[in-house]
Amino acid sequence: MSNIADMIESYILRQLASRQDGQVELRRTDIADEISCAPSQISYVLSTRFTQDKGFVVESRRGLGGFIRIVQVPLKDLVYEDMLSKIDETTDMGTVQSMVRYLAQHGIVETREAALMMQTVTGLYHSKTLAVKERVQMLKTMLLTLENFT
Repeated sequence: MSNIADMIESYILRQLASRQDGQVELRRTDIADEISCAPSQISYVLSTRFTQDKGFVVESRRGLGGFIRIVQVPLKDLVYEDMLSKIDETTDMGTVQSMVRYLAQHGIVETREAALMMQTVTGLYHSKTLAVKERVQMLKTMLLTLENFT
C-alpha cells in the first residue's frame, strides 16, 4: 500500500486532471476526511511535491473559510519566465547560447529554430552599432515571441 503522502498527491492530481483549466480549489478538511490524515501531512505534500519548479503554483488560506488553490502551469512557461528574468545588461553571449541549447535539448524548440536563434544571438553580441539595452530588448523579444508561438 502507498504511504499517505503518495495518497494525498494522487488525490490532488486526480482532482486537477478532472478540470479543464488546470486549476482546482480544495479544502484541507475535505482532503483529510477523504484520506484519513492530518492537515499537516497535506501541507507537507503541498510544500514538497507541488512546487513551482515542478510546474505548480499553490495558494493557501487557513481558517474556517480556508482553501488550497493549486494551478498547474505548463513547464515551458516557467522556463521562459526564468530565462527572461536572467537576461540583462550583464548577461554574456555564452549564457544566452546555453539557454538556446537547453530549449533545443528539451524539445521546447526545434533544431532549426535553435540554429536561427544562435545566429541571431551571435549577430546581436558582435554588432558594433547596437547598444546593450537594445540587445537585451531584442533577446527578450525573441524569447517572448517563441513563448507565444509554442
